[in-house]
Amino acid sequence: MSAMMKAAVFVEPGRIEIVDKRIPDVGPNDALMRITTTTICGTDIHILKGEYPVAKGLTIGHEPVGVIEKLGSAVQGYKEGQRVIAGAICPNFNSYAAQDGAASQDGSYLIPLGLCGCHGYKATAGWRFGNLIDGTQAEYVLVPDAQANLAPIPDGLTDEQVLMCPDIMSTGFKGAENANIRIGDTVVVFAQGPIGLCATAGARLLGASTIITVDGNDHRLGISKKMGADVTLNFNSCDVVEEIMKITGGRGVDSSIEALGTQATFESALRVLKPGGTLSSLGVYSSDLKIPLSAFAAGLGDHKINTALCPGGKERMRRLMNVVASGRVDLGVMVTHEFKLENIVAAYDLFSHQRDGVLKVAIKP
Repeated sequence: MSAMMKAAVFVEPGRIEIVDKRIPDVGPNDALMRITTTTICGTDIHILKGEYPVAKGLTIGHEPVGVIEKLGSAVQGYKEGQRVIAGAICPNFNSYAAQDGAASQDGSYLIPLGLCGCHGYKATAGWRFGNLIDGTQAEYVLVPDAQANLAPIPDGLTDEQVLMCPDIMSTGFKGAENANIRIGDTVVVFAQGPIGLCATAGARLLGASTIITVDGNDHRLGISKKMGADVTLNFNSCDVVEEIMKITGGRGVDSSIEALGTQATFESALRVLKPGGTLSSLGVYSSDLKIPLSAFAAGLGDHKINTALCPGGKERMRRLMNVVASGRVDLGVMVTHEFKLENIVAAYDLFSHQRDGVLKVAIKP
């Protein structure tokens, strides 16, 4: 009989529970990782609520920090017992999208939407953990295409220091990279949850000299100051668009980053943008967006709108951990709570209701 492990699985909308599962067998290109720390993502809350569909019985989670327990026969350059992470997006790098420079879209494809014959994305992309295959909220996770996705953790870095790298840091930094930030730019970041905070840190690293952050939570705005914000605006106490236009002398910001995924934040991000500016969209939207005519300058404003999915792969993870190791960014402050894996239902309750100043929770098997 195969050995068993504990895992948090999706049962039905509103229910994620701990069950016993078989520890997966290791194929030639795989690695079995023993999880030492993982976490809960906002996307997992969408899954819990039934807003994002996954198969019943699937192990949830996509942010793994751990130790190589067993290596597949074809995987080279790693050793069992080595501390590693893997990106939330774990491409195999064989697809047309990956070879065309969009590795995070590995596995995405165009599908007909409705009888009209129009097309849209099946947005699974390279996101496999906790979406298409068993994820990381378990004692063990099977990492596919391990040679492309495992990244060794530099000596001296704790689990908590690198816990943001697989998803939140990679996503937030991509938002800043997609914003076309230049040295001396003025940038606004809408929403200061974990991804927005990482976008703020990324904007600072890229050379923005004035960073404005917007949120309705003063505690998060305080943390955004530590991440590099120069001006913080609480949307409950001011007209954000009006205030940003005052700060910029009516010019508008060079770049705006939207990190929530609502019509209101997207529209505000567009309204404060200078002619020729870039709107970098990170939010996951759950309904159609409307682009207001005036903010879009009737399509004549030379605006750029860039969207992004978290980049993955070992080279991306190596770069992010280098930033952490350099001391230029400390994201450990985002880990506000810790739970044992067997108490993950309580962790989901805390995180989904955003109680007690929670930003990210460390889940320890």
